[in-house]
Formats: sequence, structure tokens, C-alpha cells
Amino acid sequence: MSFCPVSANGNSAHIGKLILRCTVGVLMFFHGISKLKGLDGIKGMLSGSAFPEFFAYGVYAGEILAPILLIIGFKTRLAALILVINMIFIIVLAHASSLFALSQHGGLAIETIYFYLFVSVAVFFLGGGKYSVDRD
Repeated sequence: MSFCPVSANGNSAHIGKLILRCTVGVLMFFHGISKLKGLDGIKGMLSGSAFPEFFAYGVYAGEILAPILLIIGFKTRLAALILVINMIFIIVLAHASSLFALSQHGGLAIETIYFYLFVSVAVFFLGGGKYSVDRD
């Protein structure tokens, strides 16, 4: 006997995918909105590494376009993959020295980045679900 009232009609997995997509999409979108003020900090990090500065504009794909696609469920797997790549760039450029560092509260210092990374990986494998434009 199931204790989940929505599992009887088979929609619980699709509702879970919707919640996962929208959570990571909405939360990441707010990060992208702040980048509309400028990319100088990101360009600085890129110029100090082996990457060209124009890669900074990838932030708009990773933090504005991909989250919108996730929220509506269009090209869901591609959008999730873009977010995964974005998170990897963030780790490499800004947090490589603190991969397993602990915060003052005992959690991982970059646990939010790991959250976005692994939820995006999960969405990539799960797809958008029934409540998406993709309907997969």
C-alpha cells in the first residue's frame, strides 16, 4: 500500500520531475539576472586562466537561457547539460582550491554549486517528464 496519494494515478514521478526542473531553473535564473549588470568579474577570472574572455557570455546561456528552458521543459536534457557545463566552469575558475573545504557551519563550502551540478545531472538523465513541452 502506498502512502503517496498521487502515485495511484501514476503522475508522482512526473510531478517530481516538474518540481526538480523548476527548483533548479528558478533558483539559477536569479543568479543569471544579477549577471545582466555586467560580466567584468567573470571576464577577469577568465583572463587569469587559459580561457578567452568571450567565454564569459556563456554565463547568459547557463544562467538565463538554460533555466528558462528547464522551467518550461523545452530541450530539457540540453538545458540541463548546459547547466552542468556552467557549474564545472564555476568550480574550475572560482572554486578549484575549495572542492572539499568545509564552511564555518560544517557543510561543504561550495555545497550550493554541488547542488546545482548534481540536480542538473539528475534532470539530464530523467528528462522533462509529462508536464513539460518535451513530454519525455
